[in-house]
Amino acid sequence: MRFRGKVVLVTGGGSGIGQAIARGFAREGAGVVVAGRSREPLEQTVKLISEEGGQAAAITVDVTDSSDVASLVHGIIERYCRLDIAVNCAGTFAVGSVVEMPEEEWTRVIETNTTGVFYAMKHEIAAMRGAGQGVIVNVSSQVGLHRRFPGLSAYGASKAAVIALTRTAALEYIREGIRINAVSPGPHDTAMSMRPGETEADRAARLKQQLPIGRVGSLDEITGTVLWLASDDAGFAVGHDLVVDGGSSI
Repeated sequence: MRFRGKVVLVTGGGSGIGQAIARGFAREGAGVVVAGRSREPLEQTVKLISEEGGQAAAITVDVTDSSDVASLVHGIIERYCRLDIAVNCAGTFAVGSVVEMPEEEWTRVIETNTTGVFYAMKHEIAAMRGAGQGVIVNVSSQVGLHRRFPGLSAYGASKAAVIALTRTAALEYIREGIRINAVSPGPHDTAMSMRPGETEADRAARLKQQLPIGRVGSLDEITGTVLWLASDDAGFAVGHDLVVDGGSSI
């Protein structure tokens, strides 16, 4: 119960890695606020957490709108009087080469994956400064800084920028007691790791050949990594980008 009494915000908490992280914090005693654009998936996360004996609330937010993110954080402070930990996991994906990608798609990916993290940290840090402490974990990706793939220019650029933003913010605010790190997952057991028309068996066969570890990552594994970064056990980790990709970017 490392997070008993803590208040945790998870953006992108309605599905995939974000949902798994939210459930992980709740299992260890935290009160969790899950945020995202669509109400229904968030309510499903809250339902799962409640069924497991945890405490959670759902708040809709558009991370590309600074005023909306400010309202989200303000609402948390009003309700709980604190924000101890934030995991910025909201993200989107697009496929297309530099020439072929529509410009509006480029803008959508950058605004969500990079600007959304900037807005989130801007308002989370402002709330944490009053308490003189806090932890932020930004979810980046192996794609971008660590690996490049044709057709993933926008996604890779957006996620590489998250790492640079994380490291700069970590330097800016660690003296105020706010510890900021990033995690860069490789393929995990989510819909994003599936190719169009691919079954789980197809994915397993493909990744057995492609990844040194020979398998997809489990949601428990990425959750455990994020919870460690957010815990006191990682108290000396500042501005770190923890790659969790089964060895594929070595």
